[in-house]
Amino acid sequence: MMKVIIGLILMLGFASLNAKAKQIAIVIDDIGYHQRDLELLTLPGQVSYSILPHTPYAQAFATLASKTSKELLLHIPMQALNGKELGPGALTLNMNKEQIQQILGTALASLPQVKGVNNHMGSALTQQSQAMRWIMEVLKKRHLYFLDSRTTELSQAQNAANFLGVENIGRHIFLDNITTPEQLQLRLDELKQHAIEHKFAIAIAHPYPETIAFLRHVLPQLSKQGFELVPVSKLVERKYIQLAEKY
Repeated sequence: MMKVIIGLILMLGFASLNAKAKQIAIVIDDIGYHQRDLELLTLPGQVSYSILPHTPYAQAFATLASKTSKELLLHIPMQALNGKELGPGALTLNMNKEQIQQILGTALASLPQVKGVNNHMGSALTQQSQAMRWIMEVLKKRHLYFLDSRTTELSQAQNAANFLGVENIGRHIFLDNITTPEQLQLRLDELKQHAIEHKFAIAIAHPYPETIAFLRHVLPQLSKQGFELVPVSKLVERKYIQLAEKY
């Protein structure tokens, strides 16, 4: 009995320390088109990766990532306001419920390793409440979380997720809209500041050579600076623990 009590005390103490940690998640989007993407799995720490469906190296990346316990998301293409080409597995404004759910379901079935989904582009589709509810219905059945890439301030994705009880979270920083060393460092500093103020922060980055070189240099330094690099799912869990504590 005493061992059980001591174990509970240690667990509670660890949970308390963990709750105080400044946690950061970094997601590398746009994975799957190039063989060189496989090298990204050698980045240090618990980086998360979001894979574009039906791309040449999607399956190989997912298989290798699972062997190294890296967290994966499905990076589902959604229609943008700028009309950019979306690629395979895209969801568009002219699709009905059956089409959206069938296309999303097929993409998810091709990558059963994923724990969550985030939108690739989507500044047009994520503004549509009905379409986002159709998407969240699929995620709810599969017990997947949604990370809103927040490509528009008018996104209805998290509202739809909340309505249907799908765990969700939003991106805070785009790390590499500009890939100069100075701008990458500036965005990382913003990410750290958000983590200091809110105890956690999420960045999205891309497989640009400049970004990857930068991350290889800075990621090993995070723990020394008082930050913990975690998979996105850890921050989703943290969000809902904090919400539960309020009520």
